[in-house]
Parts: sequence; structure tokens; C-alpha cells
Amino acid sequence: MARAPFQVLVILYRKHDEIIQYCIFERKEPYNQIQFVAGGGEGEETLIEAATRELWEETGVEVASLLPLKSLCYIPTNIFSMEQREIWGEEVYVIPEYSFGACVGELDTIRLSSEHMGFRWVTYEEAQKSLKWDSNRTALYELDCILRR
Repeated sequence: MARAPFQVLVILYRKHDEIIQYCIFERKEPYNQIQFVAGGGEGEETLIEAATRELWEETGVEVASLLPLKSLCYIPTNIFSMEQREIWGEEVYVIPEYSFGACVGELDTIRLSSEHMGFRWVTYEEAQKSLKWDSNRTALYELDCILRR
């Protein structure tokens, strides 16, 4: 199936009493970086369908609903294969990344995909220090503001 010209970012979180934790993931090669669940849409998927699928593929977690965030960034297409860029057309230089929050319960089990080496549940402050990408930090800031409101 062809990769759609957009990206999704999903932030897993859990709340217990007044404590909020966020799940960060360590990617395998070639990136070896800390980030949230991320991936591209496929075919004619909607944003919600793509985010739900990526969450399932990378963590084995199913959620009843996703919280759409306003945070939006653009990713340069030069990180994708030439073959993929040719499908999108030579005039596509960036693709949008849409962000979502996903609440899980204490008993939900994470089953890592082959894309990741590990995961950790951390505080907002720990996540902000660990995340590689500005887009992840911005979406986390927005989600944390919403959850603490």
C-alpha cells in the first residue's frame, strides 16, 4: 500500500491519582533516538485511522478514542526514499505531522514492535529532556497543558 503524504504522532499517557506519566520509546537503527509513536498514513486512511493503526503496530495497545491536538509540524521529505518522493511528486518538499494523545490504563501492556529497543513511563519533565524532536516536545507541552487544566 502506498504511503500517504502525512505523518502521525501519538503520545501515550496514563493518569493515576494526580500523577501523569508519558510513554517514550527508543527507536532502533538507524535512528537510535527517543520519541513518541510515529508513522505515516497508508493509502486512503484518515488521520485517526492512521494514528490508531500506528499505535497498534508499534505498541499493541488499542484505545477507545484519540485526543486530537492542535500541534502540527512539517517534516522534510528528504528523509524518505527517492521512490516514495517520486510517488508524491517533485513539488512535495514537506509533509504534515498531526499529533494525538492516547490514554491507557494501568493494566494495559505494551508490546514493542521491531522498530523499538525499549520504552519508559516518565514524567513530563523527563520526557521533555529525553525527546529528540521539537515536534514531539511541542505536542507534549500541549497535551500536558490540556491534562492539567
